[in-house]
Amino acid sequence: MSTHDERVLVVGAGPVGAVLALELARHGIPSVLVERSTGPSRHPKMDYVNGRSMELLRRLGLAEEIRARGIGAEHQANFLWTRGFQEPPVRTWQHESVAGVAARLATVNDGTAPLEPYQRVQGSLLEEIVRREARDHPLVDLVEGWAFTDLEDTGDGVVVSLAGPGGQVRTVRAPYVAACDGANSTVRRCLGIPVEETGPKARNCSVYFRSTDPALRRHGRAFVTISARGLTLVSRDEADTWTGSIPLHGDGPFTADPVETMRQRLGTDFAVDEVLNVAVWEGSLSVASTYRSGSVFLVGDSAHHFFPTGGHGANTGLADAVDLGWKLAAVLHGWGGPRLLASYEAERRPVALFNREMCANLLEVWRRFARMVADGASREHLGGFLDAEVYQLDNVGVHFGYRYSDSPVIWPEQGTPPPWRWHEIVPTTWPGSRAPSLRLADGTDIFDRLGTGLTLVDFTGGDTGAALVKEALEHGVPMEHLAVDDAARAVWERDLVLVRPDQHVAWRGDAAPEHWAGVLDHIRGH
Repeated sequence: MSTHDERVLVVGAGPVGAVLALELARHGIPSVLVERSTGPSRHPKMDYVNGRSMELLRRLGLAEEIRARGIGAEHQANFLWTRGFQEPPVRTWQHESVAGVAARLATVNDGTAPLEPYQRVQGSLLEEIVRREARDHPLVDLVEGWAFTDLEDTGDGVVVSLAGPGGQVRTVRAPYVAACDGANSTVRRCLGIPVEETGPKARNCSVYFRSTDPALRRHGRAFVTISARGLTLVSRDEADTWTGSIPLHGDGPFTADPVETMRQRLGTDFAVDEVLNVAVWEGSLSVASTYRSGSVFLVGDSAHHFFPTGGHGANTGLADAVDLGWKLAAVLHGWGGPRLLASYEAERRPVALFNREMCANLLEVWRRFARMVADGASREHLGGFLDAEVYQLDNVGVHFGYRYSDSPVIWPEQGTPPPWRWHEIVPTTWPGSRAPSLRLADGTDIFDRLGTGLTLVDFTGGDTGAALVKEALEHGVPMEHLAVDDAARAVWERDLVLVRPDQHVAWRGDAAPEHWAGVLDHIRGH
């Protein structure tokens, strides 16, 4: 069966693919969302949605349900480092609870605070939420049980081959294809796009299990327990479900009893009520050499694959989905130009490369801790080492501070950019930055006042902003005028700030530019 379609084809309905389909729908663009499985993953996968991702998900109306079904806000997300459970932990890294973060943020209104704190939630549960939302959306056609097999880019679209139940075959033609089909992406392989790796790959066996044995809480609650004997234990629901990940050596099959191996490597006996799933997976630090081939784009794990340490993989992918989604919509609606699509790789690939280094940075702490224990380092040396590395846990600047200053669709500005800091959000509207989140005088957050398309935030108190928006609309550029009479002007730094759908700044100034039409052409990729 052959179908000629003008809908974007998204391959893979995990959290990244489903969010991409929902982002397209937010801008009025229909999509076909193809997924080989018929339900969410049996394995929990990711478990940490950072605050920046929660801001992006809030735009889609998903933040509230994710929090309601995720880990309770009262629980901290501590990291416990142990040589074995027969002795007290070497150190426990304290990571503030969502409730604690929210209470602290409520006292701050200077742009240094995110709109949303982080949220712990099982990846399979997040996938269930966003896939259901996609299934229910009238602009998303979710096709489950069908697998992508091949494609051909014809220059004016992409012809995709799909295989379904009972040997069925389907051919779909789409203007654009987004590959959200994971680290072993079939789409990427068909395109022949190589990945660039840093460091060796590593195989792991993860056991997803249920246990109510208090032995696992012997040294207090922890989100992640790192045993130097070779086990990473993750509390999945702060109740009775866990994942234990065991590094594997060699290429052969893992034939040992995984539960007994976990007991040995934790250094204590504990009861397992039920083994829910066992999965062998390969970790790597890889980024695709390019994110695009013609009308086909790589998104999420198909474009970059990291170890779970630091939670960078899925969060980088969710921001990819939002970035590509609004840009595809702009082009399909006719107001976006070719450089807008080129800017997807220009903006997102540097973020992935940076996050790969951040993942490697924390992963090396894991590895060094194990090596030093094996080499007989004292508790004092180990504790001092971990004290020096605890800075990695509070990395809000990594999540919120990336800038698209070199993007071909960001209006460049002369001068010295503001600094970037690891531990804090530097509030700025420097073009390419995430705009500062602020509560306005009426109690609403400025992010919640931004429109679906472009928004010109206007602090002038006059008619300048309205005239610029009127001209933009005459050029076919969707733009809303947000006039703000508020102290937020001091943080937003300019009288006029043009904000994109992803909350990043495209242009700013204190007066109407001499050639506004030129600015519009630049930021929309013409």
